[in-house]
Amino acid sequence: MVFEKLIPYEAAYLVLEAYIGYHGRYKRITKRAQIRFEQKDWHGIQEAARQRISLYKELVGETTERLLEFLNDRAGDRELWLRMRYHFAEEIANFNTRNIAESFYNSVFRHAHQGKLGKDDELMFVQGQGTYREFKSTVPIYHSLYLTGTYELGLQQMLDYYPFDIPFEDKERDLGYLLRALREWAAAHAVDGFPLQLQLLKSVFYRNKAAYIVGRLVQHGKPVPFVMPILHGKNGGLIIDALLLHEQEVSTIFSYNRAYFLVDVDIVSEMVDFLRSVMPTKSLGELYNSIGFEKHGKTVFYRDFERHLDQTMDRFTFPVGIRGMVMTVFSLPSHPTVFKVIKDKFKPPKQVTFQEVVKRYELVNKHDRVGRMADSYLFQQLSIPLRRIAQDVLEELKTECASQIEIRKDTLILKHCYIEKRMIPLDVYLQTATSTEAREAINEYGKAIKEMAAVNIFPGDMLLKNFGVTRLRRVVFYDYDEIGFLTDYKFRRIPAPKDPWDEMAAEPYYHVGPNDIFPEEFPRFLVANEEHRSYLMELHPDLFGPDFWKRVQGLHLRGEIATVYPYRRRRAFRHRYGGEPREPYFVDNLK
Repeated sequence: MVFEKLIPYEAAYLVLEAYIGYHGRYKRITKRAQIRFEQKDWHGIQEAARQRISLYKELVGETTERLLEFLNDRAGDRELWLRMRYHFAEEIANFNTRNIAESFYNSVFRHAHQGKLGKDDELMFVQGQGTYREFKSTVPIYHSLYLTGTYELGLQQMLDYYPFDIPFEDKERDLGYLLRALREWAAAHAVDGFPLQLQLLKSVFYRNKAAYIVGRLVQHGKPVPFVMPILHGKNGGLIIDALLLHEQEVSTIFSYNRAYFLVDVDIVSEMVDFLRSVMPTKSLGELYNSIGFEKHGKTVFYRDFERHLDQTMDRFTFPVGIRGMVMTVFSLPSHPTVFKVIKDKFKPPKQVTFQEVVKRYELVNKHDRVGRMADSYLFQQLSIPLRRIAQDVLEELKTECASQIEIRKDTLILKHCYIEKRMIPLDVYLQTATSTEAREAINEYGKAIKEMAAVNIFPGDMLLKNFGVTRLRRVVFYDYDEIGFLTDYKFRRIPAPKDPWDEMAAEPYYHVGPNDIFPEEFPRFLVANEEHRSYLMELHPDLFGPDFWKRVQGLHLRGEIATVYPYRRRRAFRHRYGGEPREPYFVDNLK
């Protein structure tokens, strides 16, 4: 009898101990980032980012297995789960990562009930129960400085807060650049007579080949972002590359199209509050994602989405653009996302399988998205009120995705669904774009292809309809059913015909292997509009020959990692103030 009463306690503690272990290992991975940055261990930083994503899934799976083994035939006892949740909530009430612990518990619960239900308001931490904030830290999470006079003393003190084992290449030079940039901003935006305060997060943000000091300028009214990228210079020391003081620039760095930062966080919600103060247009879910807590970001997204459904009445419809051959895509006009469900059968020429599509989405989740591939949330057993689904959407789901949906009374259950940020399809955008807008969009399109190549990704299907234009006018790829590693393809020139009959043949007169790519063919099918095609040929002519692709392949085969910046190169101090010419686009530097 005593043992029976102890079961809910023991089960709750089994999950709690697993969460504590997960959080410890998570922080351990993250804390190594500074050492890896100092030692220029770029492969180590990328591997750490992948390990951190995999860690959650692995530990949730292991924990669920142990829990179900412990519960045995009691695993279906609702009263037991209710008491488990109560005990778990009691133990984490004063955790500085209570929100993350709640999400971990939810993941274990969902995994234990896989395929049986979407959510349970009583047995999980859901809307109205899980709260957003833990508590304020007793010691501030940021340094605070007042910038007075020439600002020089304050900025010198700022640099002392962040010691690196690698010295700066030319600290005085970089300090001079910082002062100049800050004074230019102050001349245009600061108000005389009001003190200017600089607040800097104590944790340094690491990603790829850069470290970022992140803060805000506070004077009166809205805080202004203050982000300082630090790189390794050509002469062996560190350099301060730029000072970013505009919300759009900083928003791009924290974009949902980029890999998550490695950053040491204690009170996660407090850091998210800080970041949102300078990026108010970003959702809470996006900000949790950006600092590496993507599972809790998904929880926050879902809570916000449920609130949105309660407060609106519109129905899910098909978004603008060409219908997909692999996915049925629909959206709620009042919500900035699209919902994507894999079809049961794919029409020719598509030859992928359901599992192949899933694996490619997993690849993108773990890969460096380099600002050009959209992040997505995977939801299983997602419930949507049936009355909110337009009839034509429902009919397509029933016809094309029958195995992936279920209707229970007045609810539509999506068994496997991806949710992404909604963008304007590039082909749709170009239909109404001015010549200037079209030229910039086509330039962005070429850059997107090249930047994906820089991280060893070949899009496969590069048609305009598979790219989207974001709020900040960046072009992003979002159709992953044909992506692959660039190094798996063979880029060739079309051989010269032997005689006129070769040119007239209906089929290619030369052998074509399964992974052979002929870039000379791209202009014929990538961009139909003649004006837009001319922009692409002018701005990115190297895309249409094998030399570019082979050069980037060589980079990857040598184990090198290209540098792709998440902000405009015109912002770099050495180009802006130092008189150095703008760096050539990264692909010209891959020799």
